[in-house]
Amino acid sequence: MEAVKKHYFSDLGVMLGRSMRHISRSLDTIVTVTIMPIAMMLLFVYVFGGAIQSGTDNYVNYLLPGILLIAIASGVSYTSFRLFTDVQRGIFERFHSMPISRSTLLWGHVLTSLVSNAISVVVIVLVALIMGFRSSVGILPWLAVAGILLLFTLALSWVAAIAGLSAKSVDGASAFSYPIIFLPFISSAFVPTGSMPTAVRVFAENQPVTAIVEAIRALLADQPVGNDIWIALMWCVGILFLAYIFAMRVYKKRV
Repeated sequence: MEAVKKHYFSDLGVMLGRSMRHISRSLDTIVTVTIMPIAMMLLFVYVFGGAIQSGTDNYVNYLLPGILLIAIASGVSYTSFRLFTDVQRGIFERFHSMPISRSTLLWGHVLTSLVSNAISVVVIVLVALIMGFRSSVGILPWLAVAGILLLFTLALSWVAAIAGLSAKSVDGASAFSYPIIFLPFISSAFVPTGSMPTAVRVFAENQPVTAIVEAIRALLADQPVGNDIWIALMWCVGILFLAYIFAMRVYKKRV
C-alpha cells in the first residue's frame, strides 16, 4: 500500500497516457465534438443573427460563451463512453490485479476529458475570431475564463464518470449529455432572458448555465462581473463535489 501511494503520480501518468493514446487513434471524436458547435455558431450568426435582438452589434461575441459550454457538454459524453467500454471489457479488473492506485483509473479518463475539451475550445475560439469575435481584455480575464471552463469541464467529466460506470448499454452511457447540451438553449446563451415567458425566464435565470455564460461574457467584454462569477463558481464546485463522491461510490460498487 505504501508503494502504491508513493507511485501515485507515476500511475496517474500511465493512465492518462493510455487514455490520450485512445484519443490520438480516434481523432474523429474531437473533430465531431468540435464541428457540431462550430456549425451551430455559423448557423446562428449568419442565418438567425440578424433577427435576434441581443443588445449588441457583434452577435458572435454574445454567442460564443454558450457555444463553448455546448461543446464541452458534448465532449464529456465520450468520457462516459470510454469508461463504459473499459468496464464491459474487464479492463478495470485487470488493472486492479496490479499494484497501482485504483483512483488513477478514473482520473486518467477525467484528465483526458480536460485535455480533449481544451483542444475543442481553442479551435472554436479560433473559428470565432475568423467570424469577427473580438475581445480587448488582458491576460487575467482570459485566465479567469479558462478557470471557469476548466471547472465546468471537470464537474461534467465526473458526472460522465457516473453515467459510464452505471450504464447498462452504450446508448445509456452517452444519453446523460443530451439534457446538459439542451440547457444552454433555455438560458441567456442565445437570447436575453427578458424576452422569455415568465415561467421559462424564471428557470433560465436560476440554472447554472446562465450564470456561467454571463460571467464569461462579462469577463471577455471587460464589463463588471458582479455576482455572476461567484454563482457560476458555486454551481461548478457544487456539481464537482457531489459528482466526485457519487462517482467513487458507483466505482467501488461496480468494479
